[in-house]
Amino acid sequence: MARTAPPRYINRELSWLEFNQRVLDEAADATIPLLERLKFLAISASNLDEFFRVRVGGLQMLVNQGVVRPDSSGLTPEEQLAAIHERVQRMTQEQHRIYAELEPQLAAHGIRRLRSEELSKAQRSVLQRVFDEEVYPVLSPMAVTSADDFPLLSNGLLCVCVRIKPRQEGDADRYAIVPCGPGVTRFLSLPSEAAQAFILLEDALALLAGRFFPGEAVLECVPFRITRNADMELREDSASDLLEEMQQLLFERRVGDCARLELGEQASANLEGFLRSTLELSDTEIIRQPGPLELSDFFRLTDRPAADVLKYEAWPPQPSSSIPAGSAMFDVIAGGDLLLYHPYESFEPVVRFVEEAANDPDVLAIKQTLYRTARDSQIVAALLRAAERGKHVTVIVELKARFDEARNIEWARQLEQAGAQVLYGVKGLKTHAKVCLVVRREPQGIVRYMHFGTGNYNEITSRIYSDTSLLTCDRDLGMDAAAFFNAITGYSHAPRYRKIEAAPIGLRDKLLEMIRAEIEFKSQGQPARIDVKVNALVDPLLIDALYEASQAGVDVRLNVRGICCLRPGVKGLSENIEVVSVIDRFLEHARILHFHHGGDHRMFISSADWMTRNLDRRVELLVPVEDPVCRDRLMRILNAYFDDNVKSRKLLSDGRHRRLTSGKREPFRAQERLYEEARRADQLAQQQQRTTFEPHRRGA
Repeated sequence: MARTAPPRYINRELSWLEFNQRVLDEAADATIPLLERLKFLAISASNLDEFFRVRVGGLQMLVNQGVVRPDSSGLTPEEQLAAIHERVQRMTQEQHRIYAELEPQLAAHGIRRLRSEELSKAQRSVLQRVFDEEVYPVLSPMAVTSADDFPLLSNGLLCVCVRIKPRQEGDADRYAIVPCGPGVTRFLSLPSEAAQAFILLEDALALLAGRFFPGEAVLECVPFRITRNADMELREDSASDLLEEMQQLLFERRVGDCARLELGEQASANLEGFLRSTLELSDTEIIRQPGPLELSDFFRLTDRPAADVLKYEAWPPQPSSSIPAGSAMFDVIAGGDLLLYHPYESFEPVVRFVEEAANDPDVLAIKQTLYRTARDSQIVAALLRAAERGKHVTVIVELKARFDEARNIEWARQLEQAGAQVLYGVKGLKTHAKVCLVVRREPQGIVRYMHFGTGNYNEITSRIYSDTSLLTCDRDLGMDAAAFFNAITGYSHAPRYRKIEAAPIGLRDKLLEMIRAEIEFKSQGQPARIDVKVNALVDPLLIDALYEASQAGVDVRLNVRGICCLRPGVKGLSENIEVVSVIDRFLEHARILHFHHGGDHRMFISSADWMTRNLDRRVELLVPVEDPVCRDRLMRILNAYFDDNVKSRKLLSDGRHRRLTSGKREPFRAQERLYEEARRADQLAQQQQRTTFEPHRRGA
């Protein structure tokens, strides 16, 4: 029987699960400090929660609607759900295997989880007091008899289901639900010789649940958790008030259909059957967990004081060596383009750029996009000050930034009250572009200063996400930025830009044009190469173009952190394509592109991943980096990721990843090298500053 050729594309959902497996592999890596391993474990659990809320919930809707059309990998929605269920079962088992491995090691370092059977008399006494004072008055059990009176539990809320003995022989068991709301900590501290001893709230409830039901016999008390479908789209066409419509959407996400029930492994068949029938679940929608539910909660333990040996060595963001101490950002940018690479270099210059613009009397206008911001955002505070001082402030606040909608609604209201012109994104699209335009009056005339980035205007995530910033006053880019904002804020059609490209109109076409140019150079016997760093590669048109480039002999190197639907290394299709993925202490987020272009190297940064949604349903930017110094540095950064042989994994043609090893080469860890380069550059700049003699002048 002839072998069937593998599908042309890897399934998107299974590719995402393999990405999460790479995160989980870091938790299993014994060379990583203990609390960092726990952090990776928590991240993998949090990632899986979002996967069920969005991707699995959406597939379940398709199945319920009777959709049987296969995706590009050849799998129907029902087949995808079956494959996901099998893969997730193995992944969750491994998560709990790793947790069971970490727990005794944490205990050896004074971070000890106590079980009820381990409690001493003194600890039981303390727990009873804490329970009576802090738990019993806050939590409220709710009796349940059927689906009709089952409480409306919030998405992802940890709960316990209590089974109570019937009052009379022959009656059915009785059940109650106790939601563990945010008012009670999950980690209840207890006195111990260990530095940090605690018992989980659900374990305490299992021990003391009888206090909620005096005179009753509690048969079992088992934790469970519902993950609801959050794959719901905003009804923009019918929305009379976008803010009100978004608030309604947030409510619907909290109460959507159940996509997954996580249940403690100790649950009896009776208790599981009760939850199954009341929630109307199938077998594949129930996942029994052999250890604590909501492992993402254990992220909290990693923030507690601990010995240095349990955490990574600190890598504080370094000042940029290109920015002299005390210099105004406008002066620095006027002296030449500035490229920053975070978090190795501090995000502070970007914040200072907006703050100085807010305070500068010569600044006439600030225009900025906001997608995800910090809770106490310095950038939003600067925009508020600028508006209050009478500057023309235009802010495009994307209300549809999934899971950040509530915060963005609040920022939008505050900015409006301060007098800023606020737009809630673009109808039918998400504004994902990262750009700030400052218009300043100078002696020679109006000058436009800009920041273009690959990451959000978020001071917190800028310390843990790797992203690129370009600060420039290039005249053509300034004209493009102004045209970009005017196209979004007005009713105008997408303009013809001088240098940038924007989705959803021209960005994909520009990428296809650059790929085809490499094919043409190769056909002429010239060197041809494409190097791309993105977070996801899904778009079939771009994948097919890369396949075509490979078949033409173009060397293609791809660094894809997450989903990759391209199948590399297939003879006759993609043997000239190499795909690697780097998972390390910082989340890789920068999008960097290089095209050899006959030796006239073209470098770009972008807000867009190579996904159909980014290219067709989002407002995104592709920005050239033309300054020779910035361009060369960006190329060195990009090459570092392809040189990594410590934290890099190679994508195989069957969709699996294989960890790269140094072999005979020196170990090369991209993130460590990039941090060392930033640190050395700052040290050199400080040395030069100390050896530069500046005379005092009269009156200075």
